[in-house]
Amino acid sequence: MAATNDFSFQNKLGQGGFGPVYKGKLSDGRQIAIKRLSRTLSQGLVEFKNELVLIAKLQHTNLVRVLGCCIHGEKKMLIYEYMPNKSLDFFVFDENRKTVGLA
Repeated sequence: MAATNDFSFQNKLGQGGFGPVYKGKLSDGRQIAIKRLSRTLSQGLVEFKNELVLIAKLQHTNLVRVLGCCIHGEKKMLIYEYMPNKSLDFFVFDENRKTVGLA
């Protein structure tokens, strides 16, 4: 996939429960985040679709938007808008942070 330079290590942002997450860039210049369903997970097509529907319904200004998905054979991916800085779990669960500012 050209957007991620064929899912290169340099574009890997991290690893989530769903699978690896990569940074990508579309031909129009927009930056995206792509979650690839890990092939080692037992999560099937039904669970993938359920997650996609749930995420699509959770639209809020403080949440990243899902831009689309791709299902090609056994390969399943979710495409999100890219947000720089760290993930939410870093700010919530990082033991080095003393407080979380809620405004």
